[in-house]
Amino acid sequence: MASAFKLPDLGEGLTEGEVARWLVSEGQTIAEDDPLVEIQTDKATVEIPSPYAGTVLKIVVAEGEMAPVGAVLVVIGETGEELPDGPAAAAPTAAAPAASAAPGRVQATPVVRKVAQELGVDIAAVTGTGPGGRVTEEDVRAATGDPTEGRRVPLRGVRRIVAEHMARAHREVAPVTWVEECDFEAVELETLVASVVKACAETLREFPELNARLEGDSVVELDRYDIGVAVQTEQGLVVPVVRGADARSLEEVDAEIRRLADSARAGSLAPDEVRGSTFTVTSAGKLAGLFQTPIVNHPEVAILSVGRVAPRAVVRDGEIVVRRTGTIAVTFDHRVVDGARAAEFGLAVIARVQKG
Repeated sequence: MASAFKLPDLGEGLTEGEVARWLVSEGQTIAEDDPLVEIQTDKATVEIPSPYAGTVLKIVVAEGEMAPVGAVLVVIGETGEELPDGPAAAAPTAAAPAASAAPGRVQATPVVRKVAQELGVDIAAVTGTGPGGRVTEEDVRAATGDPTEGRRVPLRGVRRIVAEHMARAHREVAPVTWVEECDFEAVELETLVASVVKACAETLREFPELNARLEGDSVVELDRYDIGVAVQTEQGLVVPVVRGADARSLEEVDAEIRRLADSARAGSLAPDEVRGSTFTVTSAGKLAGLFQTPIVNHPEVAILSVGRVAPRAVVRDGEIVVRRTGTIAVTFDHRVVDGARAAEFGLAVIARVQKG
């Protein structure tokens, strides 16, 4: 008898996921526990094995489509077996919205809502064609009567997640960026990022309000120092987490950053490796420019970036000398962190970095 495989609850409050890639095709014979599908959540790409053995009779949700938890993704049975009647043979007609969705609430991502606002479209009046009745960007643009202008490139996978997180941070955070020069002469360039991560983790012990998150009307100061490190991949920006960076040696931090970066670029990070960071460090190396104004990695309250490090003429002890310098920038949520404290934090990080 055919079995319908539904999107499971992968934890962390997941209510929906995007089908990033099917690892099987219709008509293929698979064994139990064979790789079945990759699901993109708001944290990571998760590979799900098949709970059934048999033939893939029908793939219900296509790659790039969203599906709520409990929606049928694929039907597996015996070769030649007829599909059962009902939702399992059709679209993710768990076409009821996700169980946690409020009745009558329009199902749409923040990005789609922003597009609707920019185009002057009443999103509540748009009929959704996505999984579970979700309103897609195409639905919104179609409602304007001119859906064909330009080339449409769907936001998928990591790029969609980044867009949603950035939009949320822009809406909710009151950002201010502080920038100062830093002398990196005492730092080996090969371990520059690790040195900054280590310096941040140690300094955060003295500035608990920067190692925190805002929850409702309370600031939650965290007693762990799990530093997110931004990594650029072909799929987009990923932020794996160095756990307990304050308690590790520089060599251990460097090795962990390299391991996580390799996994990020290979698309093999585990969900737990991108969850629960308390503070984020970002550096674009030679592409960094003089300095950046990085966006806070919500729900954190601060992020530190490293500008391009290069030999420059500077004044030391009244003389012009050439030193390897760059900049340190701290963007912080002014709702939680005072400007003076953010500046003191940045200067303390610089002091640690310059000691080497």
